[in-house]
Amino acid sequence: MTDNNTTIREALATDAPFIALVVCMALDSDATHPLYEIFKKLAARDDAQYSYRNTLIAEADGKPVAAIVGYDGALLHKLREPLHAMMRETLGHTFEIEEETSAGEFYADSLAVLPEYRGRGIGSKLLNAICERAFANNFKRVGLLVDFENPKAGALYSSLGFVRINATTFLGHRMWHLQRENHSTPKN
Repeated sequence: MTDNNTTIREALATDAPFIALVVCMALDSDATHPLYEIFKKLAARDDAQYSYRNTLIAEADGKPVAAIVGYDGALLHKLREPLHAMMRETLGHTFEIEEETSAGEFYADSLAVLPEYRGRGIGSKLLNAICERAFANNFKRVGLLVDFENPKAGALYSSLGFVRINATTFLGHRMWHLQRENHSTPKN
């Protein structure tokens, strides 16, 4: 079932609590996740991985129901610095996080749809919108990771033009690294 009443918009700093929830949901958790408060602070910033500036929000029924975070893969280390700093400040330590993207790729980092809005095509709309954003900014490809244990998401990404590039491990999970090429520009 598709949802024609869904709108996609740029996120605002005031969306930070919802963005933090989406990041937690992408980690298979919710607002009880130990890093939720950190993600919320990061989402309100201009210079962080999960910043509202890197986020698109899907609204339905007058409220946010889904979001996707995406950014230039070349900026991963710089965008992660605030996360590590807040973890050290709040938790007293940080931990090593694998690199999930790199230069030359626009990275779709976190995507989640509220459970009661799933199955309406909202995730597809957000993925297409983040790809349009990337391609409009001259990126040739959009990448993302999908867990081996989530074939339903893998099938969705494949239906939207994403193809497997390689297998990797991220946060202890075996993942497929997928990419979608911008076929409207010449390949280098």
